[in-house]
Amino acid sequence: MGKTSDLTAVQKTIIDTLHKEGKTQKVIAKEAGCSQSSVSKHINRQAKGRKKCGRKKCTSSRDNRTLQRIVTTNPFKNVGEIHKEWTAAGVSASRTTTRRLMKDMRFRCRIPCVKPLLNKKQCKKRLAWAKDKKDWTDAEWSKVMFSDESKFCISFGNQGPRVWRKSGEAQNPRCMRSSVKFPPSVMVWGAMSSAGVGPLCFLRSRVNAAVYQEVLEHFMLPAADQLYGDADFTFQQDLAPAHSAKTTSTWFKDHGIPVLDWPANSPDLNPIENLWGIVKRRMQYARPNNAEELKTTIRATWALITPEQCHRLIESMPRRITAVIEAKGAPTKY
Repeated sequence: MGKTSDLTAVQKTIIDTLHKEGKTQKVIAKEAGCSQSSVSKHINRQAKGRKKCGRKKCTSSRDNRTLQRIVTTNPFKNVGEIHKEWTAAGVSASRTTTRRLMKDMRFRCRIPCVKPLLNKKQCKKRLAWAKDKKDWTDAEWSKVMFSDESKFCISFGNQGPRVWRKSGEAQNPRCMRSSVKFPPSVMVWGAMSSAGVGPLCFLRSRVNAAVYQEVLEHFMLPAADQLYGDADFTFQQDLAPAHSAKTTSTWFKDHGIPVLDWPANSPDLNPIENLWGIVKRRMQYARPNNAEELKTTIRATWALITPEQCHRLIESMPRRITAVIEAKGAPTKY
C-alpha cells in the first residue's frame, strides 16, 4: 500500500465519492485499492483544506519579491553577497534558503554571454548594413570567405578541472594543479566558406599590416584555391587596424580580390566566430602542457570541422541579418 502522496488521481476521486456517500473507511480502502490509513489521511487533509503538510515557510511573499528584485538588479553578485543584502533588508533566512528560493524562481548560475559594446553610431551603421544585405541569397553568401583571428589559451576555464581527494590530501602533488600568472596562449588566423575550412595560420608576433599581408599571401590565397578553385569569391574581414590599412587595401586591389564591406564590432554577424566556439568546446577537456601541444590540438580539432557544419553556419546569415534588423542594430544572440 502506498503513502497518501502516492495516491493516484483516480484513487482520490473514488475516496472522495465514496466518502460523500457515507461509506466506511474500510470499504473505501478496499474499493480504492489502498491502505485504510491513506484513506483516513486523505479525508482529514481534505476536511482541513490543506494541500500538503510540512514546515511553515520562513519568508513571506513580500520577502520573496525583495529577493527577486535584488537578484534582478545585481545579477553578477554571488549567493553570499545576495544573501547578505537580503538579510540586511530585515529578512531572517539562511543562505541555503536563499539559494533554494533563487532556484525556485528559476535563476541559474551560468557563464555570461559576451557581446560587443556598441555606440549609437555603430548600431546605426549595423542596421543600415543589415538592411542592405537582407535580400542576399544563400548562393550569394556561399561566395563569401569569412576570416578572423582567435586566441587559444592552455587554461580554458576559470577554475579548471576538479579533483577527487580525501581529507588531508590538499597539498598532495597528485591532487594539485599547476598554475601560471600568464598561461601560454597562441593567436590563430583561419578562414571558412560554405565549402569548408582553409589552413590555419599561427601568428607569432603582433599583427601589423605587413604581417597580415604575409598571412593573406601564404594562407588566404591557398585557402581560396582550396575552397573556390577558379571561381570568383568575396573576402570578409573585420575592421582591425592591420585589415583596414591603406597598404592592405592596395594588396587586395593588386590581387583583384573584392572585400566585403563590414560593420565595426560585429562578431555576431560572422559565422566563423561560432566555428571558433565549436573548436574550443571540443578542446575543453584537452590538457596540453605547452604551446606546441596546444597548436597540435588546435590543428587536429580544426581538421574535424566538416563542410556540412560550415554550410549550416553560412545558411544562418539571413537569420543573423534579420535579428540585427529586429534589434535595430544592437548586438544579437549570435
